[in-house]
Amino acid sequence: MIPKYRIRCAGGGERVEDFTLQSCPYGHDSLLRTEYCSRKLHLAPYTGIYRYLAWLPVNTPLLPSGGPVTFTNDELSRELGLLRLSVSFSGYFPERGADLTTGSFKELEASPTMQRLREMGGKIPVIASAGNTGRAFAEFSARCRQPVVIVIPEKAVPRLWTTEPAQDIFLVAVKGDYADAIAVSNILAAVPGCVPEGGAKNVARRDGMGTVMLDAVVTTGRIPDHYFQAVGSGTGAIAAWEAAMRLIRDGSYGTILPRLHLAQNEPFTPLVSAWVAKRREIIPAEDMPDAAESIGKVMSDVLTNRNPPYSIRGGLFDALQETRGHMYSVPNAEGADAEKLIRETVGIDPDPAAAIATAALVQAIEKDIIGHDDHILLNLTGGGYERIREDFTLHMVSPAVVIRPDEPREFLVTKLRGWIARHG
Repeated sequence: MIPKYRIRCAGGGERVEDFTLQSCPYGHDSLLRTEYCSRKLHLAPYTGIYRYLAWLPVNTPLLPSGGPVTFTNDELSRELGLLRLSVSFSGYFPERGADLTTGSFKELEASPTMQRLREMGGKIPVIASAGNTGRAFAEFSARCRQPVVIVIPEKAVPRLWTTEPAQDIFLVAVKGDYADAIAVSNILAAVPGCVPEGGAKNVARRDGMGTVMLDAVVTTGRIPDHYFQAVGSGTGAIAAWEAAMRLIRDGSYGTILPRLHLAQNEPFTPLVSAWVAKRREIIPAEDMPDAAESIGKVMSDVLTNRNPPYSIRGGLFDALQETRGHMYSVPNAEGADAEKLIRETVGIDPDPAAAIATAALVQAIEKDIIGHDDHILLNLTGGGYERIREDFTLHMVSPAVVIRPDEPREFLVTKLRGWIARHG
């Protein structure tokens, strides 16, 4: 059987034969990237993200799975003075056909990741999350009875809920921030039977998020001139860039990459600081001094990744450079104004990250960075939580373990081994 896709190193271009790898086996500090045998985007007879099965690294869909929806909104366009604004929404808005019941575009990552792991042998993924990613994987675990291990900061525990009862989740709450959760998850991912989900290095995750760009282009008929999104790690922006490159090779939708416009939430803005300095490397002392204090002040803490895939080849620096990208620093007050604007015009309650992206678009308009008749795609990466609570009974996921970052991990590992024996 001819493989559906190949894996190549984004830095050196070498073909990677082992599909389970998440890093270049030839020693390059590079992301790996899928290369699909089908250069044309052929739409599959499914709804949601599996409409774009041709460019997802799985052979069969994991159903049911929702997807992004692309639409125009005359009221929002008038308020912003834009003639060709398209909105991509990845959340819950039934009237628009948006059916991501966790309210976040992280479902676009979770579904193909879970399915790809099934197809490659069924190891249990270990996910570190600030909340939204963990909830997305928890939701698919509940739907599909597929075990997952999730590690989150303790303050994010209220975000871990599902719309169906979950029985196969090992949840660890860390008394720290997202960086502490990542450190704990690295220990657990080494337990036999488990595998690190991979974050930005996970090709299924990136290609799943890339369906935002695919859906927008299929809906509008062309690659946009500009793409706006709020970022913590920037993985979604890398995914949009990669999807746009595939669309250019397709030849049906345009020949120019969209310019990436990416936003972070003040006062935690390491990506903005490094990019403005035109540095490939993030320098913690310069780009995120007093990180813990800054993280505590933002309105959207899902945008506070201390170790983003910025400098790695094929990562965010390269994406910004190749697309002539722009970074925005958004204060909480501007984010709050943008949240009100989305509520009043679009009619949904946006995720705080979506509000930050909208505020960046407002800044770009005010600074004449974009033209009023340019083709613009605004990625609202989540929202609809109020409606979710009306339409569904939410089932909270309780931690199996609560741990401090400095505690010994032996007890945690032993407990996970016992859980795997029952659930793996």
